[in-house]
Amino acid sequence: MADKKRDIKVNFGDLPVGMEEDVEFSEEFADEDDIEAQERAAKANARAMNRGKR
Repeated sequence: MADKKRDIKVNFGDLPVGMEEDVEFSEEFADEDDIEAQERAAKANARAMNRGKR
């Protein structure tokens, strides 16, 4: 069965845009998706850093 999360289309155009807002991560309030997103971000950062060293 296909992952239903990937089929959902969301329009973010109506959301307010914050300028220079400091957002902190709290492990206490993190769910599985938050933790997965942090792991993906860390891997992406590592790839970007390695790309600059070539």
